[in-house]
Amino acid sequence: MNTQGRKTTPDIESAAATDVGTYTGNRALVHEEPLIFELDNPGVTGVDLEAVPAVASRLGGLKAREGIGLPGLSEPTVVRHYTRLSQKNLGIDSTMYPLGSCTMKHNPRLNEKLARLPGFGDIHPMQPQSTVQGALELIDQLAHWLKTLTGMPAVAMSPAAGAHGELCGLMAIRAALQARGEAGRTRVLVPESAHGTNPATAAFCGFTVDAIPAEANGRVSVEAVKAKLGPDVACIMLTNPNTCGLFEPQVKEIADAVHAAGGYFYCDGANYNAIVGRVRPADLGVDAMHINLHKTFSTPHGGGGPGSGPVVLSDALAPYAPLPYVVHGADGFRLVEHEGEVEGESKPFGRMKAFHGQMGMFVRALAYIMSHGADGLRQASSDAVLNANYLKARLQDLMSVPFDGYCMHEALFDDRFLKDTGVTTLDFAKAMIDEGFHPMTMYFPLVVHGAFLIEPTETESKTTLDQFIGAMRHLAGKAKAGDAAHFLAAPRYTPRRRLDETAAARKPVLRWTPPAA
Repeated sequence: MNTQGRKTTPDIESAAATDVGTYTGNRALVHEEPLIFELDNPGVTGVDLEAVPAVASRLGGLKAREGIGLPGLSEPTVVRHYTRLSQKNLGIDSTMYPLGSCTMKHNPRLNEKLARLPGFGDIHPMQPQSTVQGALELIDQLAHWLKTLTGMPAVAMSPAAGAHGELCGLMAIRAALQARGEAGRTRVLVPESAHGTNPATAAFCGFTVDAIPAEANGRVSVEAVKAKLGPDVACIMLTNPNTCGLFEPQVKEIADAVHAAGGYFYCDGANYNAIVGRVRPADLGVDAMHINLHKTFSTPHGGGGPGSGPVVLSDALAPYAPLPYVVHGADGFRLVEHEGEVEGESKPFGRMKAFHGQMGMFVRALAYIMSHGADGLRQASSDAVLNANYLKARLQDLMSVPFDGYCMHEALFDDRFLKDTGVTTLDFAKAMIDEGFHPMTMYFPLVVHGAFLIEPTETESKTTLDQFIGAMRHLAGKAKAGDAAHFLAAPRYTPRRRLDETAAARKPVLRWTPPAA
């Protein structure tokens, strides 16, 4: 059998028939799709190219010794291959995506339309600034609203994502300490429940990390912080709401204690989407906080795509904001690119990246902010918290919760309800795939054993939440009824069954090699 360049060998035929009981290996309209190199049909091509004229080589000794290894494919084969691969994707456009701490919410199509407008979608970062006045004005306006929402006087727009924003904030703190003549402050306090990037960033900046243990209620106590304070403390890195989905009620007292000891307060703003429009970080005593535009303000997130992590700064850190930044004068908008152009009290610590930031993210975030308005942003945060608490309330009789009381934007469960069932958190997650849901975040935060971290976001309807809750209750009931076999065999309906994930991580096969002739 040979259709559109596909070569089916007896081995493939027998394997397909054994796996799913069909000759082709297809499951009705869900097609079994091999690697594109396995579709290779030498001599077949979807384009006709004129012969390359003979010219003298200018490559010296770098002349190619063999072909570059691209497969021979007809045009329909290429189109079908990538279409079939796209149909195997699971994303927010097809179903609820309950990853906790990742905020996989709906991206309004309005944002996408605006990001593709001429003057935003087709500009180049090296154009003359006189030709991109509209783009610079948009960046300036977005910066204004980020400062307004957070109550902070300054913002660095260039950081590329959350961890990059952490780096920006800590570099500003280090510059401020050096300016104060206190370079000896080298210790950074980090709660054990923090995102892993917090201690990694601190260590990368040359600081020593000192962990603060979590309390029994999943929060950080001001007493635990005070016990760690000393003349060598540079700052604390506190996530609020924290990774357990809980608001830190002593956050202002913690900030005051750190300030009194001469340190700064860096707030990990990864979960800012739970409080935007309701809480101004400046009122909590924050000195620096990154904002994940690709979470809080709905821009694309995941898949290695472009992110954006602006950092808002307090009066104490504002002078040390990195280059470049936008200023507005009599001649319009311009970027301050070099230290020689800096005016006033600014003492930028340097530069975070080659250009100013991620323009596509800026457009989408501003579109989200302006289309919602102040009341809409507040409602979005409120609805995110409402949805998470509804989900928690509907599941906590069957699934165990590590911390009592209300949560913020994500509901956290642990694996105690699976004790003696023979089912693990990973097994449960695999069964969720068969039910049509991407699994929740597993085994994080690390302070909770066997964690299930679920974030429904504000964009899911009650109908969708009820279906998800029904599936979770169904699976929890099967586990408690002793049906471990159901979970150990999952997933059954995916293009590939359960893999040996440990072997895949330790011995990944990164290159396809053709079978021996």
